[in-house]
Amino acid sequence: MTAYLNALGVICALGRDKREVSRSLFAGDCSGMRAESGWVPERVLPVAGVHGELAAIPPGLESHRSRNNQLLLEAALQIDDEIRHAIQTFGASRIGIVLGTSTSGIDEASRGIAHYLREKQFPGDYDYQQQELGAPANFLAEWLQLSGPAYVISTACTSSARALMSAQRLLDLGVCDAVICGGVDTLCKLTLNGFSSLEAVSAQRCNPFSANRNGINIGEAAVLFLMSKTPATVALLGSGASCDAHHISAPEPTGKGALQAMGKALASAKLAPGQIGYLNLHGTATQHNDAMEALAVAALFPDGVACSSTKPMSGHTLGAAGALEAAFCWLSLAEGLVPPHVWDGQADPELPVLKWAQPGDTLEKRCLMSNSFAFGGNNVSLIIGDAP
Repeated sequence: MTAYLNALGVICALGRDKREVSRSLFAGDCSGMRAESGWVPERVLPVAGVHGELAAIPPGLESHRSRNNQLLLEAALQIDDEIRHAIQTFGASRIGIVLGTSTSGIDEASRGIAHYLREKQFPGDYDYQQQELGAPANFLAEWLQLSGPAYVISTACTSSARALMSAQRLLDLGVCDAVICGGVDTLCKLTLNGFSSLEAVSAQRCNPFSANRNGINIGEAAVLFLMSKTPATVALLGSGASCDAHHISAPEPTGKGALQAMGKALASAKLAPGQIGYLNLHGTATQHNDAMEALAVAALFPDGVACSSTKPMSGHTLGAAGALEAAFCWLSLAEGLVPPHVWDGQADPELPVLKWAQPGDTLEKRCLMSNSFAFGGNNVSLIIGDAP
């Protein structure tokens, strides 16, 4: 059954709505990536944050107050009319919510625990539920007064890509008539210090697939699609997942798991590799991830495919990355353009040669693939294109 992507709300370092994000994305604008101190002791690191005031948590929902939920609300308000129309059409019990996150409200929880260690008591507004992984879905369900399935998937950097897969499954099973799906993750000290301790964070803007690549930049984002069986111009045409369980953090070096996920996505969409017009790479700019992904892409696309990593512009938004990069594909279809690959142009001679998208390149084949890979060998590939 075709799953249509009826509406998109997005906020990230590239902009605070579809129009701003689209303009920055296709221009290769990296200005949202800013060097900041204070996240990791004695380090200045580029981070891709959202600046300015965020929407206030509505009255009566104060227990849900967190930056994560404020980002999520910003994305939801962009498609509020479409959501309300779906509720009116199908009923509150027939609308599902499936999100991906890795941070939830852990930043607020960390500050609460720090207060406890200093003062021997938690601050008055501390609520453990803020840091539960299900908190973003609970917030949306309570705000919208929905009674359909509402849950969060947390599989690290594939979380929100898996959320889109699960949303389609709810539609296919007839459990829901529409699903609000996507992801949200927030910059926080715990995450940045964790990746810094793994020596995975670059002190410069990340440089995917370059011989000089030396790690990731972290970003934040919220992305929401309204997915339903109601025909629209853009659809989730296929998806594939695998779990090679090679290592708790390092990817399987031959790219076998990534290749399996991409192959499954093509099979589910009934497409051949040559029908894909653009590939949004996971492209974290770590040594092992880029090497593995380059091998898998070269094996699947021997004739080449236009591809790029968008993470030098958006940062790696972790649990939100799969949905954010699916949103970039959605915007590519709307604009007829592909996001350029931003790097120093210094190819790694150890890696297969890929076909890098250039600024101004147009989209010639209107089926797009987006890859997301995660700790534990968790791999997801999505295919988005014009609705059949």
